[in-house]
Amino acid sequence: MKKTDKKTQATRILIADDHAIVRDGLAMILNIQEDLTVIGQAKDGQEAIDMARASCPDVAILDLMMPRLDGCRATIEIKKISPQTKVLILTSFVDSAKITEAIRNGASGAIGKDSPREELLGAIRTVASGKRSVSPEISRAIDESSDIPSLSPRQSEVLESISRGLTNEDIAHQYKLSKSSVKFHLLELYRKLKVSNRAEAVTTAVRRGILKV
Repeated sequence: MKKTDKKTQATRILIADDHAIVRDGLAMILNIQEDLTVIGQAKDGQEAIDMARASCPDVAILDLMMPRLDGCRATIEIKKISPQTKVLILTSFVDSAKITEAIRNGASGAIGKDSPREELLGAIRTVASGKRSVSPEISRAIDESSDIPSLSPRQSEVLESISRGLTNEDIAHQYKLSKSSVKFHLLELYRKLKVSNRAEAVTTAVRRGILKV
């Protein structure tokens, strides 16, 4: 009796990333798995769409940031032309707003490029089965971004000022405030960000997208 080639039944995967070394490395990892096979590699979002149109992959692994079209916009187009294709977003940094947008656009999951191999393989198999898979780090970032505190204009000014290393006296002079007023706004800023000092306030605000540096 003739044996069935397991690769003919494997999950068919399209990889899209603007770095060849990332594409090749992923392909090498995936192609040695009996249940996974890479059917194409794209260097940008538009090429990923063209390949998806031609091959209708089971899973498309899309880099979040790519030339021509990023992962968010590529997700929309791929889901239009191949609704059965599951999209897994791959990212080197946590941009909760863009990842959330990609998931709203139809992505089934997101994972960091620095994730362990087994976590990546698990995420691919999970989305291929029709379930959602978002790495814990990204999930935490999304949860935090959905609860961004509302800062007053003055608190935003104080936050920006301390990010530049200004003292309370400097801030008071710049905005023509009393030192006690500056201290009040600073304490309110700490309370809203749930931090206890200037360094934590700046770090937290940058991480949560409140402050751009």
